[in-house]
Formats: sequence, structure tokens, C-alpha cells
Amino acid sequence: MDSVTQIVLGAAVGEAVLGKKVGNKAMLYGAIAGTIPDLDVLASHVTDTVTALAVHRGFTHSIVFSVLFAPLFGWLVSRYESLKDFKSWSWLFFWAFVTHPILDAHTTWGTQLFWPFDLRLAFKTIFVIDPLYTLPFLVFLILAMLQKRTTEKRQFYNRMGLYVSTAYLLLTFLLKWIAFAQFESALKTQNITYTQLDTRPSPMNTILWSANVETEKTYLLGHYSFFDSQPITFEAYPKNHELLGDLKEKAPVQRMIAISEGWYTISSQDGKLYFNDLRFGLLSLDPQAQDFVFKYQIEENDNGQVTFTEVPKNKRDGKKLLTELWRRVKGN
Repeated sequence: MDSVTQIVLGAAVGEAVLGKKVGNKAMLYGAIAGTIPDLDVLASHVTDTVTALAVHRGFTHSIVFSVLFAPLFGWLVSRYESLKDFKSWSWLFFWAFVTHPILDAHTTWGTQLFWPFDLRLAFKTIFVIDPLYTLPFLVFLILAMLQKRTTEKRQFYNRMGLYVSTAYLLLTFLLKWIAFAQFESALKTQNITYTQLDTRPSPMNTILWSANVETEKTYLLGHYSFFDSQPITFEAYPKNHELLGDLKEKAPVQRMIAISEGWYTISSQDGKLYFNDLRFGLLSLDPQAQDFVFKYQIEENDNGQVTFTEVPKNKRDGKKLLTELWRRVKGN
């Protein structure tokens, strides 16, 4: 999830664990702890694109990280805070650390919660930014913050924030199931034979859902809104995996294929080869659109070393996409 959401969650967890003893300091340290796992993004500045992608939401988003580093941070804080309770501070950091990847596991990218096992949890029930999850949670957190640390009202508001946000998170599973059933029905009605069907919410809402459908030679992409009145339509995108040629045997390419969970197409433009990650869709809802949100240029140097470079996104494309999504959310 986005940084603001993780700060809110961390602060609420910190308050639940230690708010009665240290008041707003529990929220402060919880908020800080809630952002620490995302420091793995710094890897992009010191390593190649493929490694940075593999590292993202890996070790720092695992139970192992929470167990190992919570006592360290708990000890550091207990050294200079007036509350010298190492165990309580460690408990605060543990829960703030571990709830971060648990929440991220509901997004499309997912997390390696059980690192070092090669298993990425990605329920794909919520987008990384969802105001319906974050804003009510933030309101309750602010209400709790304004109360004295020993009052019942403070605990009540904080609990309500946790309850409401969790209830919404659970609701997204039901919404995903309904959307999945709609896509399944549409594929059956249209006599489309497929091998895989993958669904996810569109940006900033859980009303409009996207689907990736794998067939023998193409991927089909479709959208469904709970306000739709017309049948679901699908647009086909050729896999073009054969364009990789011998590059497919290269380790970086194999790693990118694994990272994308096999949901990728290869495109060629002006003599350049591109790797398109289908899991996050296109930069436009236009049926003729060809630019994917995550697109990487593949290059091989004279020594046979293969590198991936992410194609920069235009801010105007993002604004256009949000406008298109808003129209599409209201139905087809």
C-alpha cells in the first residue's frame, strides 16, 4: 500500500499495543515502524532493475524480518525513552512490522511474507491506493489522537479504525469473487477457451475490476464495473514470446518472467525489444492502447549481458487514465 496508508496502520497498531502507557508516542513509533519495510525501494539506486524488482517486498516484508529486527528497534528505543520496557517496545515494532506486509499481500504485487521460501502472497483484492480503506481509518486515528491516553474514547476510536478498515479489506474478497464470476460467465457466453483467469481492482477503487485471460497465443484484457449494463468485452494482445529468441534462456529474462508470474508480452518497436508486465494493465482504457503501466526495454551488450530498463511514464498519461477510469467506473 502507499506510504500514507502504512503510516496510518502503523500508528493505529502502535496505539493498540502501547498507547495506554506512552500516549501519542506509541502512534509516532508505530508510524515510523510502518514505513521501515518499504526502505527496500532504495535497492533501485544500488543495483540493476531486475534485482531491485526481485528484492522489492521481499526480506523486509517477511515474518523473519519482523522477528529479527523488532527486538533491535525495541532495544534502541527503550535505551532513551522514559519507558524502559524493552519487551513492550519490541512488541510494538513487531506488530507494526508484520501488519505492513500482511496488508501489502492484498495488493497485486503482493509480498514474500514467508521469505526465504520462494512464495509471493498476492490476493489482488485492493489497489495500492484506496481512499475507502485509508480515509475512514485516518479519521478514527485523528479522533483517537485528540483524546487523553487513559480515556476509553481513545481506545474506542482506535479500535473502530482497525475494525472498519479490516471489515473493508474482508469485503474486497467478496467483491473480487463476484467480479471473477462475472468474467467467468462472460468467457463462457462468448465461447472463449482459456487456461488462466486473473482479476484485480482498478486504481483507487473496488467497483471497477480488470481481468487478464490467457489463451494459447494471446492474452485477453477486460473490465467489469458493478454499474455495467452491457456485456463484458475483451481485447486481445499477442504474447509474442517467440520474439525473445535465445534471450529467453538468459538468467535476467528468466527472472523477469518469474517476477511477472508469466503474465507478460513482448513487443518490438523501432528495432527495440520490450517486456510488458500485464499484471498492472495499460496506461489507457482505449482498446487500441499498447503502452503498459510497466514496460521495460531489453538490451544485450557485446558480452551477452542482458539488462532491463523501465520506460518512463508520462504524468499526462496518468491523469488521462484516472479520467478514463472515473468514466468507466460509472458503467459501460
